Amino acid sequence: MQVSGVYQGEGADIAAARRLVEELFARLGSVGTRVAAAVAVNVKLVVSELATNAVKCTAGPFGVDLRVIAGAVEITVWDTSTQVVTAMAADPLRVGSHGMEIVKVLCGGFTTTPTVTGKRITARMPLRSAAA
Repeated sequence: MQVSGVYQGEGADIAAARRLVEELFARLGSVGTRVAAAVAVNVKLVVSELATNAVKCTAGPFGVDLRVIAGAVEITVWDTSTQVVTAMAADPLRVGSHGMEIVKVLCGGFTTTPTVTGKRITARMPLRSAAA
């Protein structure tokens, strides 16, 4: 199962990307697949962080693709920036710039793939929480 959205790169698009997560989970529910509330919240957080990076660091459109593969949600966000994305080292005194650090912790890492028009960031999150 897959849902996708393409956005202009405006602040309101971050909330629209989060609604895409709700659409995916509604579709899963319609076929009898329940997702724990904590997992849904964490997937929304990852999408929100990746969309925020796309809006803040790119002067152009971005897209979000969410796919369910082998018991996990594959979250892919593409944008038009060639800027390398990395998770900064943990620093409790730093204000801001924690987005990729959050993605890394929640998903166990992420990959960045250069494209002809920018880059694609992909992370995976299991549909079942570790406690389930």
